[in-house]
Amino acid sequence: MTFIDMLQGAERQNRSLLCVGLDPDPAKFPAHLKGDASRIYDFCAAIVDATADTAIAFKPQIAYFAAHRAEDQLERLMAHMRAVAPLVPVILDAKRGDIGSTAEQYAIEAFERYGADAVTLSPFMGFDSVQPYLKYHGKGAFLLCRTSNPGGDDLQNQRLASVDGQPLLYEHVARLAQGPWNLNGQLGLVVGATYPAEIQRVRELAPTLPLLIPGVGAQGGDAVATIRAGYRNQGGATTGPVIVNSSRAILYASCDDDFAAAARREALRTRDLLEAAKG
Repeated sequence: MTFIDMLQGAERQNRSLLCVGLDPDPAKFPAHLKGDASRIYDFCAAIVDATADTAIAFKPQIAYFAAHRAEDQLERLMAHMRAVAPLVPVILDAKRGDIGSTAEQYAIEAFERYGADAVTLSPFMGFDSVQPYLKYHGKGAFLLCRTSNPGGDDLQNQRLASVDGQPLLYEHVARLAQGPWNLNGQLGLVVGATYPAEIQRVRELAPTLPLLIPGVGAQGGDAVATIRAGYRNQGGATTGPVIVNSSRAILYASCDDDFAAAARREALRTRDLLEAAKG
């Protein structure tokens, strides 16, 4: 199945728009695991087991593994997710953004070493920084568009005087992703939940692309406003997919031995909130 097929299937099967972000920080682990980077796999696998039937996707953030020399644990975790939730796609959050042979190596890392179904990318070196990933037919690539951090304004919200219509930079990225860059229907966009008006604007420019939306939960994004701004359906079928990520609010819902059960409760709560917002 392609990434889009998996996404649609997981949305239907789990009745979910929730993406469970896997950003393991050993300093925040429950007491019996706290500070032990060798237990990253154990912590994340327990979260996956507890939330597998609540999620439209999982999103491991590669830096949280690499910083602790835990890439081998990430490989094990990817295999575990395949075994436990084979129909739930995995988005490797790597935000790669290089060109040529280097981008080709990053694509090998994401899709061959880790077996991810999709990857996040920075598009600001242009199309040739994205193209190597599109050679993996059926895989997804999410381009940073309008991110949830305050510093996103520094570049993404600047007007391009040399482009017809003088769009803002994030608007230009959305148009490219919906149009000429989307050669095989593999592209999506990253748009932060802290900017609902911008989500709505991106959806106008990219009516069919999947939107990966971080920032709900610990970063303060409004889940209901996010869905209303970005999700679209017609006749009961999703036409504008959204993947709403929550990481810390789920991972660290409890600092005790019941952390996995608490994560499940928070995931179910968020999933149901998102579903209700669809109207």
